[in-house]
Amino acid sequence: MRSARARLAGLKALGDRALSRLDEADLRRTLDPESNSVAVLVQHIAGNMRSRWTDFLTTDGEKPTRNRDAEFEPSPGATRDQLRERWEEGWRVLFAALDGLGPEDLVRTVLIRGEAHTVVDAINRQLVHYGEHVGQIVLLAKHFKWQTWESLSLPRRRPR
Repeated sequence: MRSARARLAGLKALGDRALSRLDEADLRRTLDPESNSVAVLVQHIAGNMRSRWTDFLTTDGEKPTRNRDAEFEPSPGATRDQLRERWEEGWRVLFAALDGLGPEDLVRTVLIRGEAHTVVDAINRQLVHYGEHVGQIVLLAKHFKWQTWESLSLPRRRPR
């Protein structure tokens, strides 16, 4: 459990650093008409986290109030600060749920879209999902800021 939480915290930190490098316009840019913007990815991650981790042990992770399709629609009126608040809220819900789990909970069964998962499976499923999307955010940030980009982790070796 501590390992998964640490990995998720690392993903959040990576996403935080990438987001901090983008300006308002960059948040809404896409690579092509079929691609998601960083703003859309943030909306989706936050919506997914609220749905999956609210009442995690007692309700299906796909809440009836969630409008997943709307998460993939640009919100032109959403400001950088509002997107950042959605991002933070999603992570708060996730970490509160994880921090509330005890060792005995790890073998319990939870539902995601009606499909049964052990708690460990559900955590791993979301760890992979969030890793994919944080990777997309980093890729977009690096693409948009390539001229001034500084590595978020270990930079490539440069000739001396």
